[in-house]
Amino acid sequence: MAASDPETAQRQIDEIDALSSIYGDDWCVVDEDERIFCIKIGDCLEQPKWTLCLQVILPSEYPASAPPIYQLNAPWLRGQDYIELTNSLEEIYVKNLGESILYLWVEKIREVLIEKSQSSDAAGPSIEKITEEIDEDNEEDYSVEYQPVQEDTIKTLNFVISESQEDEELPPINHGNPISDRRSTFQAHLAPVVSPKQVKMVLAKLYENKKIASATHNIYAYRIYCGDKQTYLQDCEDDGETAAGGRLLHLMQEESSKQLGKNKRVRKDKKRTEH
Repeated sequence: MAASDPETAQRQIDEIDALSSIYGDDWCVVDEDERIFCIKIGDCLEQPKWTLCLQVILPSEYPASAPPIYQLNAPWLRGQDYIELTNSLEEIYVKNLGESILYLWVEKIREVLIEKSQSSDAAGPSIEKITEEIDEDNEEDYSVEYQPVQEDTIKTLNFVISESQEDEELPPINHGNPISDRRSTFQAHLAPVVSPKQVKMVLAKLYENKKIASATHNIYAYRIYCGDKQTYLQDCEDDGETAAGGRLLHLMQEESSKQLGKNKRVRKDKKRTEH
């Protein structure tokens, strides 16, 4: 992703180097070419109770004239908590227009996590705890509150595969049967991906089909589990169909929740059997 001018490019490089030096292993380069990064933030360095993964994409105009594109990923982050935190980040950007702000964002998030950790009713969430609560409420009914995704998130995917991607293997693509409804035809395509580069490869392969390339709306969503950060790298595209990609991502989040609940019940049944 080429920067708009050499000065802006150098400012991005300097900021990335500084963040990597400050945060060490917590700073992760997801896709250097596309300037996608994430950082795991906790309320403390050792055995944090509250954690959150900040995923950012740096546009070519950042920091001079455009903000980072970001997602906040945490199993506990929803509703009012999400709104308040995003408002705080956007306020920091507005107050520091034209400046590098990622360090300010990270430390603001850490401040919020520390406040939660210090509150009397905050014991610290975990995926296991959330899943157990779902099991107790209703063993067959699962739901996840949808976390909003930035409307302009990653709409700059380059479908031309570069030389650096040639060593990536194109995953198998399964094609669903076309469904017609009210003079519109819908067809689903599914592929198991483990990196953003594979996402681009799958999209590029699909767009080789003229019918797909000329479709009115090509929506998509993906979720990639990052084991070292214990969070998901995720994104979606509406392609002009309002919130369609977001709804698709929501379904994928729900499916993850159901799988977690299923695994939890299996572990419980196993413990009962052992006793």
